[in-house]
Amino acid sequence: MSLLPRRLLHAEGLALLVGALVLYFHLDFGWGLLVLLALAPDLSFAGYLAGPRIGALAYNLAHTEVWAGALVVGGVLGDVDTLVQLGLIWLAHIGVDRLLGYGLKYPTGFKDTHLQRV
Repeated sequence: MSLLPRRLLHAEGLALLVGALVLYFHLDFGWGLLVLLALAPDLSFAGYLAGPRIGALAYNLAHTEVWAGALVVGGVLGDVDTLVQLGLIWLAHIGVDRLLGYGLKYPTGFKDTHLQRV
């Protein structure tokens, strides 16, 4: 079995993380909010208290690039720096997760992801 697809998916996570951080610091956003939100508990895990189906849905909604990207685009179009800042932090968080192998979840269990079985 080839490891190339898994390595490419991890590389995409790294690219997302680096890209988000480069833009974040290029825009002169400070460390404070980045550190605060990066170290904050991932509240989407709380969905697993209601079972694996609800947990996977909550986790996936919080860990898809769609919402974070929309936040960045909305912030750019609306000239609202805070939205851009939050969206870039969110994208960096998703990038770290993907880099570490935490993919979107299947409802069969937390360890079943689109990247691998964790």
